Amino acid sequence: MQWVEEKAECLENVARRKLRVCVATCNRADYSKLAPIMFGLKSQPELFELEVVVLGSHLIDDYGNTFRMIEQDEFDIGTKLHTIVRGEDEAAMVESVGLALVKLPDMLQRLAPDVLIVHGDRFDALALATAAALMNIRILHLEGGEVSGTIDDSIRHAISKLAHYHAVCTRSAERHLIAMCEDHSRILLAGCPSYDKLLSAHKRDDYADIIKAWLGDSVKEQDYIVALQHPVTTDIKNSIKIYELMLDALMSFNKKTLILFPNIDAGSKELVRVLRRKGVEQHPNFRAVKHVPFDQFIQLVAHAGCMVGNSSCGVREAGAFGTPVINLGTRQTGRETGENVLHVRDADTQNKIYHALELQFGKRYPCSKIYGDGNAVPRILKFLQSIDMSEPLQKTFCFPTVWECISQDIDHILEMQSALAVDLGGTNLRVAIVSMKGKLVKKYTQPNPKTFEERIEVILSMCKQAIADAVHQNCRVLGVGVSTGGRVNPKEGVVLDSTKLIREWAGVNVRTPVSSALHLPVWVDNDGNCAALAEKKFGHGKGMENFVTVITGTGIGGGIIQHGELIHGSTFCAAELGHIMVALEGPECSCGSHGCIEAFASGLALQREAKRLHDEDLLLVEGMSVSNKEQVNAADLIHAAHLGNSKAEAVLHTAGTALGVGIVNILHTVNPSLVVLSGILAKHYEGPVCQVIRQRALSSARDIRVVTSDLEEPALLGAASMVLDYATRRTY
Repeated sequence: MQWVEEKAECLENVARRKLRVCVATCNRADYSKLAPIMFGLKSQPELFELEVVVLGSHLIDDYGNTFRMIEQDEFDIGTKLHTIVRGEDEAAMVESVGLALVKLPDMLQRLAPDVLIVHGDRFDALALATAAALMNIRILHLEGGEVSGTIDDSIRHAISKLAHYHAVCTRSAERHLIAMCEDHSRILLAGCPSYDKLLSAHKRDDYADIIKAWLGDSVKEQDYIVALQHPVTTDIKNSIKIYELMLDALMSFNKKTLILFPNIDAGSKELVRVLRRKGVEQHPNFRAVKHVPFDQFIQLVAHAGCMVGNSSCGVREAGAFGTPVINLGTRQTGRETGENVLHVRDADTQNKIYHALELQFGKRYPCSKIYGDGNAVPRILKFLQSIDMSEPLQKTFCFPTVWECISQDIDHILEMQSALAVDLGGTNLRVAIVSMKGKLVKKYTQPNPKTFEERIEVILSMCKQAIADAVHQNCRVLGVGVSTGGRVNPKEGVVLDSTKLIREWAGVNVRTPVSSALHLPVWVDNDGNCAALAEKKFGHGKGMENFVTVITGTGIGGGIIQHGELIHGSTFCAAELGHIMVALEGPECSCGSHGCIEAFASGLALQREAKRLHDEDLLLVEGMSVSNKEQVNAADLIHAAHLGNSKAEAVLHTAGTALGVGIVNILHTVNPSLVVLSGILAKHYEGPVCQVIRQRALSSARDIRVVTSDLEEPALLGAASMVLDYATRRTY
């Protein structure tokens, strides 16, 4: 008993153990993002043990010895590593990374942190992440997933691949990391930590004193410029040219300018030479400085008449104040920006930059919160607390399904890339060879067998025949797409629940037997989703980001495309549009409920009403005849309505209204820009649906287009599109 209690106490102590967090800062810019987190960690000593490591340009006199500001913030610097090889060219950057990799292992071994926090996209940070990853230390990467258009992108993404956890600033950055196969559960959308300070910075009363201290007593708010231009390491020659043109334009513009020295990247030495050759340090309108403390720098940016250059501060932090910014060159290409930023990407003349200064200087813009809402640090600290130190250290990647590589020989290029499409209906089983342009090269039809074994056998037989015929049609089959009724898990290729029309088809793995027999990749999805995919690739939905397809046939179904992607839902039953309830009381539906759209407007519902009218001798009118009441169907009801049968017209009106009300609900829920009606009944419902939308939809949704599909075989085309969209993601 005592042993059990001691073990429990030991486990509790482990659970309570402080998280040892190492924050490594390399330069003045990353410290502005890391400092708020460091203050947060320091304020909770019962939860975190903070270790501060300083390296890179912090320790170089030419760049202001900025480690002193860390000491002024009362942080204990546990380790200082001199890792910069002077030279300010490409070779010096590489040598600096190598020197850091030589020195870092000893430090990391000594500190043994639980988590290393690394920021951004600097070459120093790449060395940190490489060393920590190789030494099995968990890495939290700040500001991954962003795009800026230079070598920084490559470094940033490389650090993201090494990192175990991510704290990002924007939704786009989060999506980029997910697209890079990072685990979504390890990505925190936190916002930029510096915004926690920025959004309240403009409330300081001493900003005028800060302006006077750096620019002189005569300089007023919004009557000066802040300039900060860094070299682009992949195009140093052009960087020098843009820097010269910027300085010439600023001299001509004749406003007081605070200009900061560039960072330590390759090419910075050449920029400093230009600055000195033009006499900027002695010019009465310029104040050239190596470093400004961040809390003072943001005051200077907040109250400037304009900021010019290519610093990320211009496209990120300046937006928090609405300060006008002129972004020169390509260094920040791809960054999300507010309306305060004017881009001069091709800054090839002094006149362009001067004109941009005329347009921007003295303006004020609305404050932008693209990069944060002021609550990043609490989120990051909570995220750190949630890290389970007992879970495996080896990170995993969430790769999309990638199938066998298709050889890139000349035949592959010349042959028509095609897909095999399979459509399982309640009566028939169909297979088609479908070309990249949506042409049905050849189609095969057989009755759908009643048992699983027979059905799979027939599918394989038809597919093998189609593959053989494809050779003679000069088609290269890339894969097989299967469209089927019921609820489908497309990730696993499994039919979870079947419709009543297809027996022995629930809980069935379709992908494995077909793929194994044909040696081709196989995609499987619900027929409604396939109809939506068909419209997206070949129909009215081509080029549309958001639309809904509604199938009107034997049943009612459909698919929803949002942001260009098909919505499946958490349990793969999204877009069961036929089972939207439009009446509290109504006919019984095949799902067991009452009042569903399908119970009013499906082909089976119309057939039910046609039989009822026929039994009551109310269906037939002059010009109609039905030899056997068992053969009465929806087509007879529609025919009777067209011939003036008021009872049949009333049934169709009710069906059209029910479908219209259901579509109004869809408009109010997902707000698509287009509704496509597909299936054999679509043309009969387009008018009534449009009328209901005009009468019942919110004014903001009334103008959404409703069209009838032009596609003759949406299920087959949709099945083919799954193959053609995924299997052909290669460039020749």
